[in-house]
Amino acid sequence: MIRAVESEEHVSAPVLAAYSYCEAVTSGQARNFAYGIRLLPAPKRRAMSALYAFSRRVDDIGDGALADEAKAARLDDTRALLGRIRDGAVAEDDTDPVAVALTHAARAFPIPLGGLDELIDGVLADVRGETYETWDDLKVYCRCVAGAIGRLSLGVFGTEPGARGAERAPEYADTLGLALQLTNILRDVREDAEGGRTYLPADDLAKFGCSAGFHGPTPPEGSDFAGLVHFEVRRARTLFAEGYRLLPMLDRRSGACVAAMAGIYRRLLDRIERDPEAVLRGRVSLPGREKAYVAVRGLSGLDTRHVTRRTVRRRA
Repeated sequence: MIRAVESEEHVSAPVLAAYSYCEAVTSGQARNFAYGIRLLPAPKRRAMSALYAFSRRVDDIGDGALADEAKAARLDDTRALLGRIRDGAVAEDDTDPVAVALTHAARAFPIPLGGLDELIDGVLADVRGETYETWDDLKVYCRCVAGAIGRLSLGVFGTEPGARGAERAPEYADTLGLALQLTNILRDVREDAEGGRTYLPADDLAKFGCSAGFHGPTPPEGSDFAGLVHFEVRRARTLFAEGYRLLPMLDRRSGACVAAMAGIYRRLLDRIERDPEAVLRGRVSLPGREKAYVAVRGLSGLDTRHVTRRTVRRRA
């Protein structure tokens, strides 16, 4: 059992200010993520915002305009800061609000901060321009940049006392992260190509005649682009199905948060499946009202009950 212990002690004004900064970053830059975490009680919501703000900083270094050597140096500096956070060596009056907030969150919850080291490793792979020959190769990257986030989040959520199979909760959280990341990769295939990045496995691209890459609003000539997308969508759906087994292990509001975030990405996947070439024409997204519906559905517990019934049928 992974039990998140929320600190009930007074939170100082400097720490609350640091959390407020992180929440502003989250609401301004992570619309899908923000829809989920707003369902959490304040201590967990603040901790998740601190995790997001630190992760955003790492991602922004990788996506920024600096030269690769400068990016690597900045990532080394960020890893050193993470070491200070891990050691509890960041004072409440430190000038870095993200470090202050994450230090407090790591004291209040059993967050496995090593997951942020993995995230840095994944962004370094982006800086080096690594590509992936097979799905097994890509999985290693996805576990760094997304599976690790799932495991970090589980440190905040915790699992319910007596939850059946809770020892596998980190595995399911990791798998759900992979599902979200593969959905991101499909959604951003044109944008990534314009930035000189290719994430889909080379053997999948070759299988569907897409090795030439994606540099315009139409697929490569003679390719089976729809076949490629549908193949990857099926892979993502399998990951979602496995990762959703985490839901019955969480308390109601944590489960609602996860169901909301995952539900938004599953609906994105539905849209991509219906119109594969849409990802080449622009960014596929959901309207706010649909995201709100998914959040309400998560809070109702419908997804959790569905997973629970399915698990019971398997055992019967």
